[in-house]
Amino acid sequence: MVKRQTALKIRKAHRYLGIFLGIQFLMWTISGMYFSWTDIDEIHGDQFQRDPVDKTAYTYLVSPTKIKVDAIFSLELREIAGEPYYWVNQNQLVNAKTGALKTEISEQDALQVAKRNMLPELKVKSIERIEEVGSHSEYRGRPLPAFAISYETPENIKAYVSVKDGSFQTLRHRDWRWFDFLWMTHTMDYQGRDNFNTIVLRAFSLLGLITVLSGFLLWYTSSPTVRKLKKRK
Repeated sequence: MVKRQTALKIRKAHRYLGIFLGIQFLMWTISGMYFSWTDIDEIHGDQFQRDPVDKTAYTYLVSPTKIKVDAIFSLELREIAGEPYYWVNQNQLVNAKTGALKTEISEQDALQVAKRNMLPELKVKSIERIEEVGSHSEYRGRPLPAFAISYETPENIKAYVSVKDGSFQTLRHRDWRWFDFLWMTHTMDYQGRDNFNTIVLRAFSLLGLITVLSGFLLWYTSSPTVRKLKKRK
């Protein structure tokens, strides 16, 4: 039979562990419920984008062999503001009609790229050029610089277009930001969001296991049924 003093220590440890871990357990539960009740396509903002995006056919394009680069190991044809461009070697835009190099796109180019990808009823509120972002930015991990285009909507929609290659990168809106915040609390990665191997998460997982085991031990040491069985033996 476990001594009364030992049982009281187990009870006290279980209680304080529960208080310490309770908020995080609550956040895990709330975020898990949110993830299971939301449509991931809506979180991505698919409902605000054209599907499919209209494609334009071009003729009389410059031969890639005439582009002024040392060598070509990758080539992609893309449309920017109604004009065809080659995206060469993942680092250079070339006008596919004239062969002229394009160092970066303009604000008007970015607006046209966004217009081609977003629903026509969305109205642009503002556009800004961003040169750098923090680790908590909604545009983290994507090409910089970029144009951030804001729309007049209750969802606070923003579309992002890369300055260097003119590609439509992504869009962010209110529900995605809620998802991102809850994902951070779920993974406990307060820097990049996606690391499941943080020391904090490992520590809380271990403490959670200890809390559960202490609860089982507490039940065992205080259960009248267990006591009766031991007395019979």
